[in-house]
Order: sequence, then C-alpha cells, then structure tokens
Amino acid sequence: MNRKGWVMGMLVVLLLLSSGCGQKPQAAPTTGTGNAGSNEAVGEPVAAAPQNEGQGSQGEDNGKEQAQSPLQTTSIEAYYTDDNMLELTKETRQISFESDQDKYLAALKTLQSSENTGLFALWEKAVFHSATLADGVLTVDMSLPDEARQGAGGEALAIEALTKTLFQFQEVNAIELLVDGEKVDTLMGHVELDHPLLRN
Repeated sequence: MNRKGWVMGMLVVLLLLSSGCGQKPQAAPTTGTGNAGSNEAVGEPVAAAPQNEGQGSQGEDNGKEQAQSPLQTTSIEAYYTDDNMLELTKETRQISFESDQDKYLAALKTLQSSENTGLFALWEKAVFHSATLADGVLTVDMSLPDEARQGAGGEALAIEALTKTLFQFQEVNAIELLVDGEKVDTLMGHVELDHPLLRN
C-alpha cells in the first residue's frame, strides 16, 4: 500500500517537472527575438558596455566615463558571394564597438550574415572566438563545424572575404588564423594557409 502511494507521488512529481520543462521553450523565443540582430556586429559589443560604466563609479569621474564610453560606430566593406560562388561582392556595413580591440571581432561578425538576400555569407556557420591585434598581427581564433566548411572555390572566396574585410584596418599588417587555438595547414581541406597571411 505504501509502495503504491510512493510510486503515485513520484509520478506526480515527474509530471510536474516535465510540465515545468515544457514551459521553458516559451521563454526562449523572446530571448531569440531580442537577439535577432546579434548576428550583426552592432548587437555584439552592446552587452559589454554596462561593465565599463560600473567600473568607474567614483563621483564626478563616473559621469565623465559614461560620457566617454559610448559605442564607437564606423562603416566597413564586408564581402559576400552569390549562389554561384564565382566572385565576391562588397556590401557597406555599420559596426559598433566599445574599444579598438573589439572592432575586429565586430567586423568578422558582419561576414556571418548579409543584409542582401541575394548574397551568401561564406562565414555564416563559423564561430569566431577572438580577434586580437599585437604588433600589427591580428590573431583570429575560430571554430569551424562541418556545416561551415566549403568546397575549394568556397574556401578560397571565404579566405579572400575575410582578408579583404580585415585589411581595411590600416594597423593590421598580417592575419594569423587559428582553428580552436591551433595553427592548421588548411581551414577547410582545400586551400593551403600561410602563417600569417600578409597584406598584399
């Protein structure tokens, strides 16, 4: 008798837990809707802005820092291709960033989505972890899941799109591409990589 009551109690608890789990996806679309623009570079640095404002909380200095720490915005050319993958097409994009180091990652994120539906973003499925400039060399660390990999033509265009986008910044003299923190001979298995890629 006690065993039946215990089993019934466990079933009720499991039922409550499973019905509670079913409600979580309802909250996810509102988060997804709010981040719909986060694939674009403008949405990414905005989340980091409140951290710096909270650090300078000393009287008048706080007001000065808040006035000096708005996001910087600039226009860049980002590169995409069409469905035939024959050539690159440039598109002017706005990026926003908090510091000069953030602008490189913001520029890379523009390569993940085009505002023109007729253009294909070659880096759409790639995950850019970091982009750090030191002594004129921009080190980009990324992950490339299988769905991010292109054929030979797509890989060549993807590398060209990335270098054309990043070499717009005059302080970047070379680009070191890493996959999951490691130097690789080729990003997607077709085009041999130079370490680093130098400005022409």
